[in-house]
Amino acid sequence: MTEFNHIPVMLNEVIQGLNVDPNGIYVDATVGGGNHSLAIAKLLKDGKLYCIDKDDEALAAASEKLKGYRVEFIKGDFKKILPTLPPYDGILMDLGVSSHQLDTPERGFSYRFDAPLDMRMDNTSGQTAKDVVNGLSQDELTDIFFKYGEDKYSRLIARKIVEKRAEKQIETTKELCDIILSAIPPKARYSGSNPYMRIFQALRIYVNGELDGLYEAVIEGVKKLKPHGRICVITFHSLEDRAVKTAMKYLEQDCICPPNFPICKCGKVSELKIITKKPLTATKEELENNKRAECAKLRIGEKKVAIKKL
Repeated sequence: MTEFNHIPVMLNEVIQGLNVDPNGIYVDATVGGGNHSLAIAKLLKDGKLYCIDKDDEALAAASEKLKGYRVEFIKGDFKKILPTLPPYDGILMDLGVSSHQLDTPERGFSYRFDAPLDMRMDNTSGQTAKDVVNGLSQDELTDIFFKYGEDKYSRLIARKIVEKRAEKQIETTKELCDIILSAIPPKARYSGSNPYMRIFQALRIYVNGELDGLYEAVIEGVKKLKPHGRICVITFHSLEDRAVKTAMKYLEQDCICPPNFPICKCGKVSELKIITKKPLTATKEELENNKRAECAKLRIGEKKVAIKKL
């Protein structure tokens, strides 16, 4: 197995944000290489840590790193696993793709390498990016590229993909890059942002269902928190951050009745105190050592003690 290298983003801010109780129960919903988890585990005395990930390589690396600590590893999508866990004192959701996945050519996540089009976080099951680009219609591909990549050339790129796959299947990241470059206007090819980044992001998000149920997962994540427990969520692009921000704002609201109602009829109570009114971002010092932290945003909330309305 390739060595699992991943620099944890905003490690100090996460640990401070979780406000770890040595006897508490914690969840790392996307354990990756286990660096955030290790920092949490070192602070636990009689507490316990649940580590979740889809990726077998991530779980193997984390289990090696966390030997000797009270940790339970669970393979799967955290969005499906959270409802099965007991109440906990803190949860970290470090979303998106890991450095290891990006830097391992055969995983097919990066446009920097010529590799098979895969992009699955769980590379043992499910459809690959190759299946998507060769199997979906032009309209479906356009929707994916625009919805998850917000790419203004989505329709042109989708059309070119359909044209090229009629000649032969698109099998590698390089083949896809060549198609993307040929689809966009010449003036846009070598100016502005990377021409491949948004399309690769869109395919990765779609293949792994990264945004499917994310809003609901934040709601569930807070629901399972014990009073005064903390949730920390790290996002890496605007679509993720929008879902997390919206969920946290909903949880903070005390009533969602129409303004013209004389009394509250919905019965909703505020469940979350948002600690970070504006998301935290990486410091200048961190960015010097980890450029991939540049887009990261950290949002933190604390579970309120439930107060029923009369």
